[in-house]
Amino acid sequence: MLAKMMTRLANAAPSRRSFMIGSAAAAGGLAVGFRSAEAAGGATGGVTPFNAYMRIAPDSSVTVIAAHMDMGQGIYDGIATLVAEELDADWSQMKAIGGAGNPKLYGNAAWGGAIQGTGGSTGTTSSWERYRIAGAAARQMLVAAAAAEWRVPAAEIRVAKGLISHASGRSAGFGELAAKAAALRAPASVTLKDPKDWVLIGNDKLRRLDSMAKSSGRMDYTIDVKLPGMLTAVPIHPPLFGATLTSFDAAKAKAIKGVVDVVQHPRGLAVVAVDMWSALKGREAVTAVWDDSKAENRSSADLAREYRALALKPGLAVARNEGNAEAAIAGAARTIEATFEFPYIAHAALEPLNAVVRRNADGTIDIWGGHQMPDIYQGTAAAIAGVPPSQVTMHVMKTGGSFGRRAVIDADVIVEAVAVAKAIDFRAPVKLQWTREDDMRAGRYRPAYVHRLKAGVDRDGRIVGWYNHIVGQSIVAGTPFAAGLVKNGVDMTSVEGANNLPYRFAAQKVDLTTTQTGVPVLWWRAVGSTHTAYAVEVFLDEVAALTGKDPYEYRMSLLDPASKHARVLKLAAEKAGWGSALPAGRFRGIALAESFDTEVAQVVEIAMRPDGSFKVERVVCAVHCGVAVNPDNIRAQMEGGIGFGLGAVMKSQTTLDKGRVVETNFDSHEVLRFDEMPVVEVHIMPSTDVPTGVGEPGVPPIGPAVANAVFAATKRRLHVLPFARVENA
Repeated sequence: MLAKMMTRLANAAPSRRSFMIGSAAAAGGLAVGFRSAEAAGGATGGVTPFNAYMRIAPDSSVTVIAAHMDMGQGIYDGIATLVAEELDADWSQMKAIGGAGNPKLYGNAAWGGAIQGTGGSTGTTSSWERYRIAGAAARQMLVAAAAAEWRVPAAEIRVAKGLISHASGRSAGFGELAAKAAALRAPASVTLKDPKDWVLIGNDKLRRLDSMAKSSGRMDYTIDVKLPGMLTAVPIHPPLFGATLTSFDAAKAKAIKGVVDVVQHPRGLAVVAVDMWSALKGREAVTAVWDDSKAENRSSADLAREYRALALKPGLAVARNEGNAEAAIAGAARTIEATFEFPYIAHAALEPLNAVVRRNADGTIDIWGGHQMPDIYQGTAAAIAGVPPSQVTMHVMKTGGSFGRRAVIDADVIVEAVAVAKAIDFRAPVKLQWTREDDMRAGRYRPAYVHRLKAGVDRDGRIVGWYNHIVGQSIVAGTPFAAGLVKNGVDMTSVEGANNLPYRFAAQKVDLTTTQTGVPVLWWRAVGSTHTAYAVEVFLDEVAALTGKDPYEYRMSLLDPASKHARVLKLAAEKAGWGSALPAGRFRGIALAESFDTEVAQVVEIAMRPDGSFKVERVVCAVHCGVAVNPDNIRAQMEGGIGFGLGAVMKSQTTLDKGRVVETNFDSHEVLRFDEMPVVEVHIMPSTDVPTGVGEPGVPPIGPAVANAVFAATKRRLHVLPFARVENA
């Protein structure tokens, strides 16, 4: 979600970085890592005791320390695969945990390496080179240790499936040689495997490292953290966005058994108690008075009306302008126009926001949580606690979903947790736990948008002019990232997926009007492409219908035949049997989208019901994402993205009634149900390119593909999302 934006922010970063390999002894084992040579003053090698990407224990287990948090997307497995491949480890000996606290080591390489963060589907791209180097370095050191121990040439030693062996019959596990390897000087450089020799990269049979723990309920998340003497806090947020606290009365709350205190923090109040139930009962008893004079009090209908009016005017900033689109459209043989409306949407991750804070006897502070941007949160926490950042340790936990919600620049839940712990003088560890209602009412949202598109075609049906005016809120305005991510008034998160189309138009223009509202917004899985791809792909289908062309053939005529876009579109169409006869009542739709350097095409098959409703029965998905490190995980991410996207376009929305959020739990904020999930077929295009992201790119094409299938069935267009808002959809 952040890849291209963060790359712009780090525009001074080199495209390829040189690395310094280092090793250190670690509890009788071997730790290996590296950092950029630039940061190390140009050093090229040597034994340097710094935090590592991997550790080999005496029992031969290999623990990979991941630079990216795992929120369900499987990045721990991907990074562990890179290490295990070059190390020649057996998959059964691999483990993975989250790392933090060393931006030189864990900085996101796809963002320039300055800060650590997980987002923009960059985890594999950022890890692709450095973790393979770490694995190769560890292997070389283990071989050197074995050669010295056995007094044989290193070239005669073989490593396979976690076993080091020699033709003489000598053999050892990694753990037996780890301590000796740690005493050696790290290699200045390593040679990575030829792809033809890969055993684990591209292996379709690897079982996820966390599958047993998750399926058995033994996986620990932040919500499961228990510390001796720990207290639980629940927040009280303003009822309107932008309201501020005037006063509060906590006397009745403090009289409730189990309630320890009611404290104020920068974002509102919190009730602190011995357990969750007592905290919730105490919250019900607190009386708070809020100043709403500067709060957002408009309803969703008011904002939509304002956005539609703005869409009729020229945009305030231009994102792309080639040729004279307006003149071309005005002089076209035929023209078409459509307006699309997209609501605010909550992230609605399964695990609501939380964090645990503990101050230790020596004054250091530990914070457990789903730290999607741990460097930022560490600095914020340190400032609140009044200690140097080096005294704050961030424990990166597995997280029950995020979809962008935990990548907050202002570290909202961390601010609350540390401030509450400080307010009670850190006398006990504190777990701050939001409820589902807190998450829905006081969270961050995918911005609402309106698109107005116009196109003109000539007598042969070719597009001579394409115009897209986007109206909506900026995600990064007012944040430290704005300077790098907003250029000439254009927030790239608002226009991505619209200003970089692969289609060849004679003239095109994309402009933007950025609105001001008090609703807090944030990147949401696939960010701008969640609305731009829908508007573009549905409207392109309308243009195809206007010209009497087949939707697939029309798209292909607009693409470079040799492009990845054309090839992935062709693959999806072929695998779906595009153009072949369907059973009565079945209809197809197609869509193509690129996000985070990954191309995805999807063909949807729907079944119409007698009452006019429909069910998505089948989705054929083709994806080009470079080297497929974990094919099974790629399929899982495409399947998950399709289910996530289907729920969003058909059901999910966050609406405001005079500034108050209406949907506060899953009874009103609907998501896709199990019985609504279609059969999904995922086809991965073979590639030797550097891996690109898969966590988000499955989301953008599904909505327009479904809408286009509905048009094929009913000749009705779905311009207002979710579909439930369209009568008889």
